[in-house]
Amino acid sequence: MEFAFDIDWRADPAAVIAAVEARSERLETSHMHCTMVWHRWEGPTDKPPLVLLHGGFGSWTHWIKNIPALAARTTVIAADLPGLGDSGDIGRPDRIDPIAEIVGNGIDELLATDQTYDIACFSFGTVAGAHVAARHGARCRSFTAVGGAGFGPLHYIVAGIQVPDPRLPDTEIDAVHRNNLKLLMLAHDASIDPLALHIHRQNIERGRMRSRRISLSNATVDALPEIKGRIGGIWGALDSTGGSVEAIIERRDIFRAQQGDCLFDIVDDAGHWIMYETPETFNDRLLNHLNTYDREAGS
Repeated sequence: MEFAFDIDWRADPAAVIAAVEARSERLETSHMHCTMVWHRWEGPTDKPPLVLLHGGFGSWTHWIKNIPALAARTTVIAADLPGLGDSGDIGRPDRIDPIAEIVGNGIDELLATDQTYDIACFSFGTVAGAHVAARHGARCRSFTAVGGAGFGPLHYIVAGIQVPDPRLPDTEIDAVHRNNLKLLMLAHDASIDPLALHIHRQNIERGRMRSRRISLSNATVDALPEIKGRIGGIWGALDSTGGSVEAIIERRDIFRAQQGDCLFDIVDDAGHWIMYETPETFNDRLLNHLNTYDREAGS
């Protein structure tokens, strides 16, 4: 099956999102009184499906520029995490456990019990993904953290983030979101295009679950020893939450203390939302990880 997109990324942002979403199947799973919304893009079936978990105050649209390339390789299943995007509420948990249980149960519902899969997780999603990967054992073939949270004191808290007053005119609300994108998500002003601004504003306005306390915890580090599959990471060298390249290297060292040969890329000139800011480079790095795991499995 050849999977191709014909997307004009400069078109109206809502139209871009609709065009990518139209190629997917919208699915729902339910556990612990929370309904999760997922989108599945059917790709070739000769490789394990790829599950994508977005960051805090995000949705599946965090991956919008990557889905076409990834779905050309295999089936892609992207979540809206509990309390975020179109998924149901979960309140304000201060631990990752209930979120990971809901997500893991969703994967159980969407995939056959003997189906292995890969998982790539952005920012806060890394914490949930690490615990899901640990729960699923060898069934999760690989876990890739992207600008991941859950590294305790290594996580740099970005100052200056503001919540816009919804009573402000749209232009002023957009200005606040644009500044927040510059501080937190994207390293270069040119990356803050209309699509990035639209995605960010839409996701923030739909976000109900506060993830910061969990992101600042050591929950990813705690889960790594329990993951049976391959582990790896992809970080932007200019990631605002990374603190510095040296601190990102410390994260790499944590990964390699578990698997000495794990793949861990630090990409020059890219910020926190690396898969949006440098999509071609990010896609190449993630596909290299996945293709490496194919070769190791003899597939």
